[in-house]
Amino acid sequence: MNYIVMDLEWNQGSPEMEAEKEEIPFEIVEIGAVKLNNERVMIDQFSELVRPQVYAELHHITRKLIHMQMEELQKGEVFPVVCQNFLDWIGKEPYMFCSWGPLDLMELQRNMRYYNMPPLTDRPIAFLDVQKLFSIAFEDSKSRKALEYAVDFLQIEKDIPFHRAFSDAYYTAKVLSKIKQKAVLQYVSFDTYVKPDCEAKEVHIDFDGYSKYISRTFPDKLLAMDDREISSCNCNICKKKVRKKLKWFTPNGKHYYAVGYCDKHGYIKSKVRIRKAEHDQVFCIKTESVITEPEVLELKALQERVKMQKKERKRRMNS
Repeated sequence: MNYIVMDLEWNQGSPEMEAEKEEIPFEIVEIGAVKLNNERVMIDQFSELVRPQVYAELHHITRKLIHMQMEELQKGEVFPVVCQNFLDWIGKEPYMFCSWGPLDLMELQRNMRYYNMPPLTDRPIAFLDVQKLFSIAFEDSKSRKALEYAVDFLQIEKDIPFHRAFSDAYYTAKVLSKIKQKAVLQYVSFDTYVKPDCEAKEVHIDFDGYSKYISRTFPDKLLAMDDREISSCNCNICKKKVRKKLKWFTPNGKHYYAVGYCDKHGYIKSKVRIRKAEHDQVFCIKTESVITEPEVLELKALQERVKMQKKERKRRMNS
């Protein structure tokens, strides 16, 4: 399998223009990529400019970051041509996208849809978020540092400037090749620009320490939380359905929590994040993991605070 390490540069308009072009708030102006083989050795590279068709001027942030003028971008081909060149360059061998952070793959697909290009997939795409993997391999797993920070941390030679599509893809590939712990590569991320539209396309995956489930879409969050797969509590290790010790509650209407108990593996935290989908629908990302008793007590205290807040709101409405 090849690794396609890509980076995109994009332009944007004023807030008023973005409102008019909500289907493409960010217009891709450059695609850069590096192809690594299965041993994460660099075997090829890609770099092309895109001639803008949506925004006629460079946003000041874009101009400052990439140090280019609109005249230079006019030398490129239009997006459908560049994107097809990129897809042809990727080739037919099995591959996985990689990027620094989670945004590039979503914007690539959004631009493809704007130009009525065939979609990459009909379901979420597994990819490697190298920014996240760097944190897992070398830091606390939670922090998200800048690419240049990682390059300095790993003492990678800075032989080309940052903040162009190819150079950032090049350095991202260098960081990925420095992650020697193969176990870290199991922590794939999922781009959900295309949501599952049926059970067959839902995502079920296990990692060391937790499991993840990405649901199909539902008309609203009440119907989603009423679904058996979403509302059940399951041990992420033995996969058995467990009895709830804390029933589902939400502090904000977006995140839902429950705690179950597995006789073999102890307390299990279930967390559901409600995400928006097209046409006012929603989908859910559910994670389950073993937690300690002090963590259970923290969730119980949060649940009690939520109950008290609801009572207070009800009291005020009735007073």
